Amino acid sequence: MATSKIVSLEEALARFHDGQTVMIGGFTNVGSPNQFCRALADTGIRRLHIIANDAGNDWQDGIGTFIVERRAVRLTASHVGLNPVVGQLMNEGVLEVTLVPQGTLVERIRCGGMGLGGVLTPTGVGTLAAQGKQVISVGGRDYLLELPLRAEIALIKAWRADTAGNLVYRRTAKNFNPVMAMAADLVIVQAEEVVEVGELDPDQVCTPAACVDMVVPL
Repeated sequence: MATSKIVSLEEALARFHDGQTVMIGGFTNVGSPNQFCRALADTGIRRLHIIANDAGNDWQDGIGTFIVERRAVRLTASHVGLNPVVGQLMNEGVLEVTLVPQGTLVERIRCGGMGLGGVLTPTGVGTLAAQGKQVISVGGRDYLLELPLRAEIALIKAWRADTAGNLVYRRTAKNFNPVMAMAADLVIVQAEEVVEVGELDPDQVCTPAACVDMVVPL
């Protein structure tokens, strides 16, 4: 029988500490583990490096919580326009922001999960985005070498999980969650519903239990 990966919120929160690199799933709060983010911020954690599709919003909800409350010192994301606090903190010099084209971001995370050395992309060639990056010519066309991204912890959200850690996502809430579940040393899941092993349709499982370390019912 599979070992249960269900843990309490307190057990999961104990795995975080100041200065960690944390990937957070979601796409403008769709599929984002907002309740866990709020609980994590309430621990007083500081100096995080957040890797996410976006910066959330300025409502102290989800990813944006760490920005608004100044708990992040670095942000790697593809979109920050919905959270005006990002620009404010950048201008104050207290938040370092690296903007990555969305397709490039997800491919860099995928490379981190697959153990690959990087991805070649034409996006950004000949622009400021190419500064400091290696340019590789293939078939007469130049590409930028974009390096893999990994994190110490990936914090993701699932619609349904079984006790072994198999995950099902709901529609577009899938977004960045599956790829981030493969690119971190520790994967913690906020699950809306937890069922016993065997109750999930295997054809619906998107992230297998082998990629998951902890499941927190919230």
